[in-house]
Amino acid sequence: MTRTVALLVFPGVQALDVSGPMDVFAEANRFVPSDAGYEIEVIGIGDDALVACSNGLLLKVHRAYADVDPSDSRYDLILAAGGPDLPAAIWEAGAYDWLRRVCAASRRYGSICNGAFALARAGLLEDRTVTTHWNDAEALRHLCPTTRVEADRIFVRDGDLYTSAGVTAGIDLSLYLLAQDHGDDVALSVARRLLVVMQRAGGQSQFSPYLTPYAEPTSPIAQVREYVLAHLADDLSVSVLAGVAKMSLRNFARIFAREARMTPAAFVESARVDAARVMLENGKAPLKRVAYECGFGDPHNMRQIFKRRFGVSPQQYRATFSTPAADSVVPGP
Repeated sequence: MTRTVALLVFPGVQALDVSGPMDVFAEANRFVPSDAGYEIEVIGIGDDALVACSNGLLLKVHRAYADVDPSDSRYDLILAAGGPDLPAAIWEAGAYDWLRRVCAASRRYGSICNGAFALARAGLLEDRTVTTHWNDAEALRHLCPTTRVEADRIFVRDGDLYTSAGVTAGIDLSLYLLAQDHGDDVALSVARRLLVVMQRAGGQSQFSPYLTPYAEPTSPIAQVREYVLAHLADDLSVSVLAGVAKMSLRNFARIFAREARMTPAAFVESARVDAARVMLENGKAPLKRVAYECGFGDPHNMRQIFKRRFGVSPQQYRATFSTPAADSVVPGP
């Protein structure tokens, strides 16, 4: 069944609040059957067909909100985008009543960045748990005193309500929603296409080996990267990797550093750290197993590297960032 995603925009909207989620769901259509993909609709507040973003970009809306009958438009997901001036902005009469009705008719609804203020003024955040841009968190608490605002979260789910932190966090939320619909593999495929990190947690230091500079898939450097990611627990010394690339040790080290902009050893360590991050965030495997499967050899070595890179031990990292998707879910009524 095709899912319809609606994005609510207004004059002064943050362009990335709109284009980020749109690109996630549009890219997802590459990886799912055509009858299970997404249709994306941009709905405008006001009557103008063109909406100017805060950066000057003009967005062409598909429909004005007044032309959308909430009783006939059950969206799979509707998201209110944010913008620099939205916390102080008051929309035209009827917009908030319409938003309240259309969200009630939709399967899921939410906001990107400070789009939460639109939901708050529509009465949709009372006694709920949400997040927003950290800079607007206190203003949202003041506007909606019964709302629990978690400013340190990248995104929060409270029943059928989904809210995200500032700007690019809308991509993280969209990837999470995509994983709900089609599984982690599809979401990871889209994240790789967009060169973003899966399951980013609020305040978390991030690295992903997918964010190294692009290399042609058939190049020796790309093949070495793929080999590293598939053999983290094995010997990944420079001599082994030079053999994978079918190059001399010296030539391989020079070319890899030039194309990847890091040494082979730095890439291997970063890949292992990233894999350990994922295991610590998303499971309860013993540290000894995490260290072995990610190629650190023993927990002591892993601890030293985590302390050097993040300033915390693996235990502290897990306590802070474990299962961000699950921990961000607030039980519904």
